[in-house]
Parts: sequence; structure tokens; C-alpha cells
Amino acid sequence: MTSLSLKEIFSSIQGEGMHIGQRQIFVRLAGCNLRCAYCDTDFIPTQRCRIETEPGTGRFDEVDNPWAGERVRQLVADWVARQPRLHRALVLTGGEPLLQAGVLQDWLEGLDGLLPVHLETNGTLPIEAERLRPWIDFYSIDLKLFSVTGELTPWRAHEDFLRACSGRPAQVKLVVSAEMDVDELRRAARLAARHMPDAPLILQPVTVDGRPNVAGTRLLRWQELLSAEHPDCRVIPQVHPLLAVC
Repeated sequence: MTSLSLKEIFSSIQGEGMHIGQRQIFVRLAGCNLRCAYCDTDFIPTQRCRIETEPGTGRFDEVDNPWAGERVRQLVADWVARQPRLHRALVLTGGEPLLQAGVLQDWLEGLDGLLPVHLETNGTLPIEAERLRPWIDFYSIDLKLFSVTGELTPWRAHEDFLRACSGRPAQVKLVVSAEMDVDELRRAARLAARHMPDAPLILQPVTVDGRPNVAGTRLLRWQELLSAEHPDCRVIPQVHPLLAVC
């Protein structure tokens, strides 16, 4: 089994989206194909990565990187065996995990159903998503909009990605800031409704200094507008910064 380029592995609550508050094991992979202006995650590959010493303690050891897939599987299996009712999912996050789709395919085949596998993705690599489809139980798909990322919105890639994941359990997330283009929001909502109408559309305000940087009244207005385009539009801010956890 080949090796995964990691940033960190840790246990924490899910701080975003519809599974907020659930305890999950996060495997954060290195590398990303985008450079979003609001991103606060270090995804640059390094020769060392962080592994939490005990689940949920916030204490880490630094170890050599990359890690053999079998070592990662053994760590996850150990945490699940010690507390079999604690963790609800194994989350592949980043960066962009699908950049390592080939290695992930080999690794996921050997997980033996330890936990449901959730994928957090920027929704721009549809071929890689199709490759991993048999092993992913839930997709958290960000649609990356120009008015908040500072990069041109990859509309074609997003549409192909949503089409590839259609029919699977998922949520579609729009990170929003005070300077959003409302027409762009509407277009994203229509796209999500066309290909994944059963997946909730989540408006997630950018977090600045531990708090959402968009006024609640504006979020309510956007939710009202987008509900005309999508059947299930929700407003859910990030929770983990409020609790000062990973």
C-alpha cells in the first residue's frame, strides 16, 4: 500500500454543515489545486506531519511524512477499538483530498468498514470523485465563488462534479462574505438544485477573529432569495472556532 502525504490526523467535533457537533476522526491531506482568499488552512506538503497523541486532547506528535496507508488504518482502528461509540465518521479533508485519489483508492479498499467515510472537497475534480465513489458515504462539496475566493468560479468543473456525485448523500456548501455577488449566489443555488436537489444548500459565513463576518440580517435575506432556487437552504456558521478546537 502506498503512502499518504498528510498534514495532520486528529479527533474533534465536526464544526461545519449538517453534521455539526458530531465527533469525527479527521485525516487532513496535503496539497490543494486552489488558492482561496479566505483560506486559513496550511495545506503545503511538508516532511513532517502532526498526529494527535490521544483523541480529542489537542496534543500532537510530529512524525515523518508521508505515512504508509496501513499505518493510518491501524491508528484509526486503534481509536475506534478504544472508544467504539464515540466517532461517527472518518473525514478526508485538506487542502483537496482528491489530489491523492490514487493512493486513497488503495487505502479505502483496506479500511474494512471501520467508520463511514466523509469527503470534504472543493468540488473541482470530477474524474477523481468518480474513481472514489464506491468508498465515499457522504460528500461535503464547496462551490467556490469568485466574489469570496478571488479566483474565477470553476462553473464547468463544479457542474461535472455535482453530476458525478448525484444521488449520493451530500451537502453543498457556499462560503459567503459581506461582499458577495447575489447573482453569483443565485447561479450556484440553481446549479446545486439541478444536480443535487436532495442535498442541503448551506450558507457558511467566513469566520474572522472567531466570529462570522456577515451580519445575521444579511444571511437571512440571502436565505430567502436562494430558497426560491433551492428546496433546502440553510444558514450554518462554523462552530469549532467558537470552542477553540481543531
